[in-house]
Amino acid sequence: MALYTFRLPDIGEGIAEAEIVAWHVQPGDTVGEDSPLADMMTDKATVEMESPVAGRVVSIAGEVGDRIPIGSVLVEIEVEGDVGEGTSTGSARTETTLQKPTPVRPEPVEGREPGAEVAQGASTSSARTEPDHLPATPVRPELVEGPQSNARVLASPAVRQRARELGIDLAQVRPSQDGRVRHGDLDQFLAYNRSYAPAGAARADEQVKVIGLRRRIAENMAAAKRAIPHFTYVEECDVTALEELRAQLNAGGLDRPRLTMLPLLIVAICRTLPQFPMLNARYDDEAGVVTRHGAVHMGMATQTPGGLMVPVIRDAQAKNPWALAQEIARLAEAARNGTARADELSGSTFTITSLGPLGGVATTPVINRPEVAIIGPNRIVERPMFVPDGLGGERIAKRKLMNISISCDHRVVDGWDAASFVQAVKKLIETPALILA
Repeated sequence: MALYTFRLPDIGEGIAEAEIVAWHVQPGDTVGEDSPLADMMTDKATVEMESPVAGRVVSIAGEVGDRIPIGSVLVEIEVEGDVGEGTSTGSARTETTLQKPTPVRPEPVEGREPGAEVAQGASTSSARTEPDHLPATPVRPELVEGPQSNARVLASPAVRQRARELGIDLAQVRPSQDGRVRHGDLDQFLAYNRSYAPAGAARADEQVKVIGLRRRIAENMAAAKRAIPHFTYVEECDVTALEELRAQLNAGGLDRPRLTMLPLLIVAICRTLPQFPMLNARYDDEAGVVTRHGAVHMGMATQTPGGLMVPVIRDAQAKNPWALAQEIARLAEAARNGTARADELSGSTFTITSLGPLGGVATTPVINRPEVAIIGPNRIVERPMFVPDGLGGERIAKRKLMNISISCDHRVVDGWDAASFVQAVKKLIETPALILA
């Protein structure tokens, strides 16, 4: 027998360490070649480390949440024969998480009505993305339909043991990838099913470590609030005409994606930003340099099973509402299922976020650092208002109203500029023919 030492390889992203977000083995477990050992999170991705050899696990390095330097011992495996110390990277499968905060299931979800939500994304900066006009409702691990026995569920021995201790039926847990239930899937099940408990049992208190994506979201949000002096401006917009236009466009019978409020709002924002270049910008406060961007790379705060993420619509200013609707749906789905590439989760210059139907009257979104502004449409409500009657007087009519909230970095953006920008966006929203002109 020999001891094979598996060291954490250089994942090729120029990082010095990675965080343990899940163990798939414990000391004493038997593993085969290419069996999953652990999920490691870097700033850009979650990588599943696989064993290059078959044998029995002797020791593992650290607990979930610990950060391990590149090149340090991750797992020691007892193998047949004389293998020597291994430094092989084994086989690693990468799934995107988020480069900037990002989070984990608001999604700008195309197909949701204006109420749809877009959760505030977490990115290495601070926002994350969501729905219809951003994501609609937060994505949650749902129960798997139909009966399924625990024996048929793919899961490591450690996951099965933990599920037994918690009284969770693995058949009720939706795997986030490859059909295999992992520790993160159990965490998500518990997070979204807080009332869950085995029949006849009371739910016990539980301590949940803040690790992985959730920790990165926490760190980025804290950094944004600590470094950026936020101010928020809120304005009410009459979206009655815009909603009528949207309905007409969707009723055209053309072979195009159905429009939600989100792509129309993004068009209005992109048409307005060139007049206010200081808002479509990123601020390097260490270098003391503000970069005003010509193109609008629109971040969408999106809620995912792992947390808030901010996928990015590249060159949003060059896309029509239907192209935007298609890209919103594609990126939201990629963020939810973990297939978004690192370059699709970074580089935003301006972010939109919304809680959709849950948005309330107004919000105070947190800026996606190093950006300098983030805008958040709120819930649409119907109220009576005085409107011109066409005869020089006024009449009372039912109108659809929506508040727009914008948070800005007061080191870079003045209140007058933020208010003027929102007023210009409001003009387009309330005169929607200008959006398509």
